[in-house]
This record gives sequence, C-alpha cells and structure tokens, in this order.
Amino acid sequence: QVQLVESGGGLVQAGGSLRLSCAASGSISSINGMAWFRQAPGKQRELVAGITSGGSTNCADSVKGRFTISRDNAKNTVYLQMNSLKPEDTAVYYCKATINWGKDYWGQGTQVTVSS
Repeated sequence: QVQLVESGGGLVQAGGSLRLSCAASGSISSINGMAWFRQAPGKQRELVAGITSGGSTNCADSVKGRFTISRDNAKNTVYLQMNSLKPEDTAVYYCKATINWGKDYWGQGTQVTVSS
C-alpha cells in the first residue's frame, strides 16, 4: 500500500513564504506525475501545480510567478515553494501522485492559512 504524507503547512502573514513537502512511501515501483491541489471552504478543489517524472511543470494562473513545484525522485518527494502569499491562498493543500502504472494516491492535506 502507498501512503502520501504532507507537511509544512501553517499560519503565515500576507507576503510571507511557506514550503510544503509530500513524501510517498510504501510499495512503489515508479512515480509518474505528482501534483498539488487546494480546496478553500465552500469552493471546489483546484489544481495548483503539477510536475511530470521528467521534470516538466505547470502552474495555475492564480499562482504563476509565486509558487514553484519541484521533486526529488530519490526521496519520492514533491515540494511546493509558496512565495508572496495572499489571503486568497488560504486552503487545505493536497498532494496527489500517480504511482505504479497509473494508480492515483492522495495525501490527507495540510492547512495553509494566510493572514492579512
């Protein structure tokens, strides 16, 4: 069984920075894409950023220029560096990974709160 564990969430003032980590463990042969999603209260879950096994990345327009996704394949870990945080970035952030020929796994989420 595969497990994803997020860390790094917390409370930060507007304009501050935060770095999220998501580590995958368990029976893993390979990890394809990894991504970060977020969901604010009363809103749909949305894609924040994604990264392929080859290192290609994409970010949502709302975070482009402020957030950066990266991965460490040796550690089965994906990161989300969040800079210039805004109150509207407040949400639960979820990690997703596609593992072992296309099986999707989700983390439990980590809360990010940005105060004004």
